[in-house]
Amino acid sequence: MKRVAQATAAVGVSAVAFLALAPQASAAPAAAKAAYNGACGTGYKVVNSTPVGDTGTAYLTYSSATGENCAVAVRHVTGDAVPMELFIRRSDSEIYDDYDGGDFRSYVGPVHVRAAGSCVDWWGSIDGVRFGRYATNCG
Repeated sequence: MKRVAQATAAVGVSAVAFLALAPQASAAPAAAKAAYNGACGTGYKVVNSTPVGDTGTAYLTYSSATGENCAVAVRHVTGDAVPMELFIRRSDSEIYDDYDGGDFRSYVGPVHVRAAGSCVDWWGSIDGVRFGRYATNCG
């Protein structure tokens, strides 16, 4: 009986040691936020942004020189081409002013609208993950 108790104790200590030394599972690190890529051109400054789920970030920019808003949606991680689309319009409009869409590796856009005295709607998707901002950046 004494040997059984010693063997059981040894197995228990070994299991605890194994678990203590075993590599710990960890969640994969989240992808860093995709930075604005300058696709709208020189003179455009980021005035708004919104996450596109875990897949990317959409940016609204403005150029005081041209009076135009411009939007771009950028993937966090460049990879195989995926379906992406992006729309922009004045909020007081029934239809979109500009559109870009297709299968892209890193970003969709740019799309432009002149919206002086109006608000801006900008929406779209990256690989089926939808986003939308409505009646923003009025002025």
